[in-house]
Amino acid sequence: MGRLRHRNLVQLRGYCRRKGEFILVYDYMPNGSLDKLLYSNTEPNLNWFQRFGIIRGIAAGLLYLHDGWEQVVLHRDIKPGNVLLDAELNGRLGDFGLAKLYDHGSNPQTTKLVGTIGYLAPEFIRTGKATTSTDVFAFGAFMLEVACGKRPIEQQGYGVVYLVEWIINWWKRGAIIDASDPRLEGIYAEEQMELVLKLGLFCSHPNPAARPNMRQVMQYLDGDATLSDISPDSSSIDVFITGNEASSTSIMSFPSLFESRSVQTMSTCHSVLTEGC
Repeated sequence: MGRLRHRNLVQLRGYCRRKGEFILVYDYMPNGSLDKLLYSNTEPNLNWFQRFGIIRGIAAGLLYLHDGWEQVVLHRDIKPGNVLLDAELNGRLGDFGLAKLYDHGSNPQTTKLVGTIGYLAPEFIRTGKATTSTDVFAFGAFMLEVACGKRPIEQQGYGVVYLVEWIINWWKRGAIIDASDPRLEGIYAEEQMELVLKLGLFCSHPNPAARPNMRQVMQYLDGDATLSDISPDSSSIDVFITGNEASSTSIMSFPSLFESRSVQTMSTCHSVLTEGC
């Protein structure tokens, strides 16, 4: 892992064991983790152009992990808490404590369910098998969270709000960009916002075959490819809601199946883990 080199990855410098703890040592990121800035009440908050740059940067880093290194690297815990910001507010993907490596052209030998609720792909929950497509699913949730300033699953009163369903409801009203974070105060490039929201939805598709890969994601973000235009009233859109809700409900309905603990990097990130990795 220490040989990974990309401007949008936090550089791993070393590790040590101390009193039974396994500690990873990374480059210092002065602006901390993205989630702290997204949900802080400080002014000014991240503007849209900074957020879009962070989204694109993490996409580039993830493409490198999946396709650009000598082995395939599955991160398995992509979320704002694991994205750190350098002095220029560039996003860098960190916390590789759950990462798995395997050779190109082979199948990853992972059967343990690790990660964080809200970012776990439905097929990963069923089988425990991580793939590049399960990373894409988590990246989709990440994109939507950065654009909307809302977590993938939020408790509101006695109910639960699913971010994917919430965005689709705005889309059906013909106002998908109104799902954007109100702290942006409407200051954003509308085409970019619409692209990020729709692309985030497609990355979050419950059917892994319907998700783009990270190379395609980069092409969309860079304007080198055009996202297919589909109606929000299409029957395929309803699959988003039923598929993602069913998976999230099943994992939260059986908490005894999982052991909660925190993973330490530069910040403390709460994850849902089974014993072992």
